[in-house]
Formats: sequence, C-alpha cells, structure tokens
Amino acid sequence: MKMKKTPKRESIKKLKARAWVSFSRYIRLRDCLITTGSPEYGECITCDRQLPFSQLQAGHFVADRHNANLFSERGVHAQCVSCNCYHGGRPLEYRRQIIRLYGEGVDEELEAEAKSIKKYTTYDLEELIKYYQEQIEKLGGVEK
Repeated sequence: MKMKKTPKRESIKKLKARAWVSFSRYIRLRDCLITTGSPEYGECITCDRQLPFSQLQAGHFVADRHNANLFSERGVHAQCVSCNCYHGGRPLEYRRQIIRLYGEGVDEELEAEAKSIKKYTTYDLEELIKYYQEQIEKLGGVEK
C-alpha cells in the first residue's frame, strides 16, 4: 500500500515573496486609482510623474524593508524607479507627502513602527496573500 505524500508547505521566504507580490500590486493599483482614476497609470508619490502601472514600484517611506514595515499600507506608495532606486526614495519629499496624506506625526509613527520586530508565520503570510488578492479584485484589478 502506497502512502500519500502530504503536500510540502512553502517556506517562509517563498511565502513572504508571494505576499510581497500581492501587496505591491495592491499598493500600485490603489495609488493609480487615487491619483489618476485609472488602473493603467499612476503618479509617483515623490515626483508626481505619471507613469504606466508596470513602471511603478511599491516604495517604502522608511527604507530597508524590515518585517515591521514591509506590509505597511500607510508607509508604502507607488513610486517611480528613479525616485525609489536611484535617489534613495527621496526621503524629504516622501515625508512631506506622508504628512500631507495622513497628518502631522504619522511620519514619526512610521519610523517608530519600522524599529519594532515582526516575525511572520506561515499562516500570517498565507492570510496576507489572500487578503491582498481580495483587495486587488475589489479595486477591479486582476491578480497575476
């Protein structure tokens, strides 16, 4: 009699990567809809350039994507490659935009949040993937 193999669970690293793909897609779609009303184009939070969805990244206000702020909806926004990668995220302009969007002190809250420690479990990451895929569908996007 053959024993059935239990499906191998994905590693935390792979699940985190999958969760990031869904989260990033959600952030960019959310910001495209907010800034232009279209899922196809959006504005960079730091330079206001309008770019196609595929040319936007999900840029962090607090650099060094630590676990605590990795999936922070208030701390991650659509950003062009130039601002996000080549200009260090343009932290001064990003701070101004965070304060404009969420109010005084939120920038400091996000910085404090980034210093905390967050450990994700398999369950946490699976739930994040499911949640962000649902959010993408609600916004009219298609999860790829």
